[in-house]
Amino acid sequence: MKKLILAATVSILALGQTGCSAVMAAKQPPKKDLSVFAAGMPRSAILAEIGAPISSEAKESKRIDVYSFNQGYSTANRVSRTLFHGLADVATLGLWEVIGTPAEATFGGKKTAFEITYDNNDRVEGIVRLQ
Repeated sequence: MKKLILAATVSILALGQTGCSAVMAAKQPPKKDLSVFAAGMPRSAILAEIGAPISSEAKESKRIDVYSFNQGYSTANRVSRTLFHGLADVATLGLWEVIGTPAEATFGGKKTAFEITYDNNDRVEGIVRLQ
């Protein structure tokens, strides 16, 4: 009976310890659709997909925006990593966190930056990848 209680207690504690690497994997940045950076694309489409630029200025009656963001991971990638970490936590009684948490800390997406020049109608005229 004591072994059963001990096993139940260890199992409950192990399940309670799961989550750090799994939560980190679930909260990684989503993958952005870079096809919006195309000639003729309206500025509003870029704002909707990427978000607000980090800087915006007008030169010679043209708008120039600089976008900087972390290119993240697809939903399937994030879900599979989250499930893997959760299952590994349970299978190792929480010991996986020693490896899983630092591993997920290294995943933050790839830093990406673009400089976009718009014409008078706020349509993409020029694209320069900065990073």
